[in-house]
Parts: sequence; C-alpha cells; structure tokens
Amino acid sequence: MSDTGFLYIVPTPIGNLQDITQRAIQVLSEVSAIACEDTRHSRILLEHLGIKKPTFSIHDHNESQRIELVIERLEKGESLALISDAGTPLISDPGYKIVHACRKQNLPVVSLPGPCAAIAALAGSGLPSDTFTFKGFFPVKHQAKQNLAHTLLTETATSIFYEAPRRILDTLSVLAEMLPAEQNIVVAKEISKTFETYRYGSAESVHAWFAAEDVRQKGEFVILVSPGLAQDEALPMAAQDLLRLLYTEMPPKKAAGVVATHYGLKKNTLYQWALANLG
Repeated sequence: MSDTGFLYIVPTPIGNLQDITQRAIQVLSEVSAIACEDTRHSRILLEHLGIKKPTFSIHDHNESQRIELVIERLEKGESLALISDAGTPLISDPGYKIVHACRKQNLPVVSLPGPCAAIAALAGSGLPSDTFTFKGFFPVKHQAKQNLAHTLLTETATSIFYEAPRRILDTLSVLAEMLPAEQNIVVAKEISKTFETYRYGSAESVHAWFAAEDVRQKGEFVILVSPGLAQDEALPMAAQDLLRLLYTEMPPKKAAGVVATHYGLKKNTLYQWALANLG
C-alpha cells in the first residue's frame, strides 16, 4: 500500500481567506491535483495562495462518475486533495461517495481539521454544546418543515441546520409557529465574514428580526435549536387535562385552540401532542 497515493480531505475558509491552516496550504501545494466542488470558485482561493495545481470537478451531479478516476489515480501513486466551496468537505457537500469508495479499496484517506460553519456556529451560539446533532439543510416543502420542527420539541440535544437565504424566512416562520417561547434558537449569519451576525432568542423574536429588513435575509445561515423542553414543561399538566376533556367533545384542532387561548400556549404544539397522545 506504500506505493499508492493519499486522498486528503482539506477544509477551506468559510469566510476570511486567512482562516486556512498552514497544513492545508502545504497539502494543496504538494498534491498532484485538486478535486473541487466548483473549479471556478476554488481557483480564486488557489490564486490567492499562489498554488498552481491541476484541478477537476467533483460535485453532486458527477461524483459517482468520478470514483473510478480518483481510485485509478490514487492506485498509480498520485496524491489528491478534495475541497468544497467553503468549510469541511462532506458536511452537506459532495465527497462521501468518493471517500467511501477509497475506504472499501483500502486506500489511505487523511482528513485535515479546519473550518466548519456548523461547529463554529455551535461554539459561538451560547446553546448547550456537550451533545449536538447536525441535520443538514431543512426540507424544502412546508409540511416537511413542520414535521421536522415537531421532532425538535422533544429533541435531547442541540440541533444544527444549514439554510439557504431564499428559504430562511419561511423556515423561521415554521419554527416560530411550532416551538414554545422557552425553547431558544440561534441564527448565525455570514460566519467569519465582515457582516457576521448572531441572533439569539425565541423563534418568534428571531423570525421577526429577520423579517424586518430584506437585507437581513441575505448570506449563508446556520440555524441552531436548543434541546426540547421536558413534556411536562412544554405542556402544563392542567393544559393536558383540559385537552383530554375537550378532545372527547370537539374536533382536535378546535380543542387545541381553546386550550391554547386559555393557557397562552401554541395551538399547533397542543394539536400535535393530542394526536400523539390522545388519537
């Protein structure tokens, strides 16, 4: 195996170009070629670093077709670097199929530590960081977002998501609708860039802030949701008892609305609880 090349997974800056590590620069300078999510985007970084190496693309639409090429080059003794547009490859970026194939072929893979928007946002969020779950991007469809948000009510760890600017407001509106005021969220925007911003608070207050000005909805976003409340905290026992009583006398949504008004709770939270516990 000593005659084969190495596949290096190399994180690149998520904002400030100075965030790249010296080890990453060294590896990019020494490999035979660099596999990029977008060669045009990566060329800016490589030119900034003065690195002149051949590049080729590996993205969502061609990754499966590139496996044979990568394996062949590694077996010939060439070492390759894999980079994404920003941050650590494979974290909601292409690369998994390539790395999986290399492991199956017992080819050496070296993953360099470095920038990752999810981890940077978690560290700066003020939310519990002892246990967390990275969940990728939110679903696109509204109902799927609601279903996912419902699971966050009882999630035991901090949940981390990426979100696109064109969908950030809709996603925050769903969280505002579904999550109780006591369950805080954080939205980290433009991490490591000039307009880096963190907004902390209830989903309703964070949504209102981003909705206030269109410019606030531009950029790259990480959404973090604190662990869910215990069930008896999320729904007081008195509210549960009243909901049980009304559930036998009227439709679930109407019963949830009555209890929500009486106790100042979220109607949809009560409705989902009723479906799960009384249906």
